[in-house]
Amino acid sequence: QVQLVESGGGSVQAGGSLRLSCAASGITHSRYCMGWFRQAPGKEREFVSYIGADDSTSYADSVNGRFAISRDTAKNTLYLQMNSLEPEDTAMYYCAAVFDACYVSDYMYNYWGQGTQVTVSS
Repeated sequence: QVQLVESGGGSVQAGGSLRLSCAASGITHSRYCMGWFRQAPGKEREFVSYIGADDSTSYADSVNGRFAISRDTAKNTLYLQMNSLEPEDTAMYYCAAVFDACYVSDYMYNYWGQGTQVTVSS
């Protein structure tokens, strides 16, 4: 049984930082593409970042240069370091997994966590 559990969300002022974690079980982390998505109230879920099985990475334009994705395969844990946070980053953040190839479309991901809330105040 695959389980993804996010943590690390919280409330922060604009300009601050947070690090999200996603602990995975039931999958071999290094063989999966791991992604971060977010959904703000009243908006559709959107791509944030992914890291491939080959450690290739991709970022949405809105977070490029401010966020950094990484993984610790020994711990089966995915991270998202978020710096220079803006009120527009306020959303529920989800981690997701898909075997092998990476995608920016959320419907391609098979496994999802329950989400962790990030709130950025101005």
